[in-house]
Amino acid sequence: MGAVMATNSKWVLGVWLIVLVALGAAAPSVFNSLAGAGWQANGSESVRVRELAQEHFGGNSSAAVQVVVHSDTKPITDPAVQQVLTEATAVFQGDDRFGEVIAPQPGMSISPDGHTGILIAGANASTDEMVKAVDDLKGELSALSGDVVEVYPTGASALWSDFNKANHDAMIKAEMFSWPLTMAIMVLAFGSLVAAGLPLLLTLAGLVASAGGLVLLNTVTPISVWAMNFAMMFALALGIDYALFIVARFRDSLSKSGDPRSAVAETMDTAGKAVALSGLTVLVSLSAVLLVPAPAVRTMAVGIMLAVTFVLAATLTLLPAVLGKLGRKVNAGSLPYAKRQQHRSPGFHAWGNLLHKHPWPFAIGSLLVLVALSIPVLGLKVAMPSIEVVPTDAPVRQGYELVQAQMGEGAPGMLQIVAPTSEAEATAAAAKSTEGIAMVTPPTPALDGSDYVMLQAVPNVDPSDSAMGSILDRLRADLPSQALVGGAPAENLDLQQALNDYLPVIIGIILTLGFILLLVALQAPLIAILGTVVSLLSTAAAFGVAKLIFQDGHGAGLLGFTPQGFLDGWGPVFFFAMIFAIAMDYTVFLLATAKEHYEESGDPKVAHVMGLAHSGRVIAAAAAVMVAVFFTFALADPLPPKEMGIILGVAVLLDAVLIRLVLLPVLLRLTGHAAWWSPAWLRRVLPNISFSHG
Repeated sequence: MGAVMATNSKWVLGVWLIVLVALGAAAPSVFNSLAGAGWQANGSESVRVRELAQEHFGGNSSAAVQVVVHSDTKPITDPAVQQVLTEATAVFQGDDRFGEVIAPQPGMSISPDGHTGILIAGANASTDEMVKAVDDLKGELSALSGDVVEVYPTGASALWSDFNKANHDAMIKAEMFSWPLTMAIMVLAFGSLVAAGLPLLLTLAGLVASAGGLVLLNTVTPISVWAMNFAMMFALALGIDYALFIVARFRDSLSKSGDPRSAVAETMDTAGKAVALSGLTVLVSLSAVLLVPAPAVRTMAVGIMLAVTFVLAATLTLLPAVLGKLGRKVNAGSLPYAKRQQHRSPGFHAWGNLLHKHPWPFAIGSLLVLVALSIPVLGLKVAMPSIEVVPTDAPVRQGYELVQAQMGEGAPGMLQIVAPTSEAEATAAAAKSTEGIAMVTPPTPALDGSDYVMLQAVPNVDPSDSAMGSILDRLRADLPSQALVGGAPAENLDLQQALNDYLPVIIGIILTLGFILLLVALQAPLIAILGTVVSLLSTAAAFGVAKLIFQDGHGAGLLGFTPQGFLDGWGPVFFFAMIFAIAMDYTVFLLATAKEHYEESGDPKVAHVMGLAHSGRVIAAAAAVMVAVFFTFALADPLPPKEMGIILGVAVLLDAVLIRLVLLPVLLRLTGHAAWWSPAWLRRVLPNISFSHG
């Protein structure tokens, strides 16, 4: 395949140019086109309540836009405040994305002192369309604020609108920091400007293609804007990883043969196989996340998978074509020390020999550190993000805090109850007597005349309080059988429950598929099991560190955030898949190189030492790039990107230093020939994959 790409480089470059121009035309609109919501558990009780509210109650659902109007000096009944409410109502009228507009109601949506009211604009479109509607109108609504009257758009749709913008800005800022830093690390690793630039160009091609692909896919089914955020980060990290492995091997092959075409062929026959298997492992790990019945979570996985697919395709086709064309020019712009550089690193060769002579101290030391960091994970708590993930100056947070101050702790997170008309009184009585419910509004009949009523139940705690889950459970248990409970807090809790339920299944699938892929790649059961288990260790350690930082608040002042007392709920499912995928990435690089030397020599010591000597520098450079990319996201103001950057950065650091460069080589040393042994029946079943070139 590599030889074909190098021979037909003009055709390959031409096809990629067409693909990039076609998809690149759509790419600039990616952040404006993608969906802003989708954080729900499909099929849950809360989603059913939202659907009933939109169908029968003029859209007064969790997706409705709530406009908080407040005046320190004038009551809601004052003509000046009423004029602002009339103007706010006019903003929504004529826009078919909104349903019934409900003015502030005494005893329901007006504060006890009469100075704060909530105007509700019903949702007449999907949750994604409602977020876009807030994007379009929040500037016009906020502009209604004056010296006397304050106006703040709030509610779940406004929350996602403000948060998505803050998150997007943070991602762009992090990318601006990470590219120059990455280039500097690449130049140090390769010692050549051309060789260092190739991985970045390859990654850029993958990013442009995946951005355009996501825009096109969004026309078929809504894709979360978060999909692009994750795809940007992951494509940059993995694209550079893959290109590093290929370019380093190509330069070594070229120095021996002198013929670019045969050097590309040897590179793809060895390193190319490792990259293909690594990419497949990443895709398989992320595919398990598709089981979670939450549109935002699924499409985030789809976004990363699309980016990885394009980066992998570029690595296996575009990169060999470019290398074949460049030939010896790949070393152009070399720094003085680069001319003395070899593919076999003397430093990592010496390190391999040291591990071979003294395996036990290194094995015990790395295990103790990993186990110690993993222990805190036993106390990890998860929950959906609180209002604190939104910047303090965001209108949605200002409105939220105003409602809380004027109407009570739980007022911003009212629970919605939909019940048959015949059970209205029993439902109201049961809700009022439920522990943790501060107030229940009178039953409101359906606007379309159907046989339903709606009640609003105000909890006595903040919507993100840990007690909210117990209150919801009690309320659902106390109400008549046909009454359903929803609202934004219920949707968050139902999604959290779905994520918790699917986590063990996803972990099991990822571990099983990861083991199978390693077994197929290496044809050796023992090292496939060990490779899978040690990858699990770095994942557990990363979550242990996450618990210490984001739940307990260690280092919060240094990192510039206020701990929520928990990790964001989607973290365990998503980060487990991502960390395990990255860990297996390095596992494949190290073990494929070691197996290549074992196939050529039949000596486990040669496999262990030379595997490290030939892949150590690449693993260290790739890890340095990944850590740099991920840690730049720690600079983000919103908490979720900060969590993502720090957790993934710590995971890569621990994995590369303690596992790939210490524990796994030591395990190869201790297991000897047994690491590469395979029963005859298994060899007959598995496809014949060899990493040596000949």
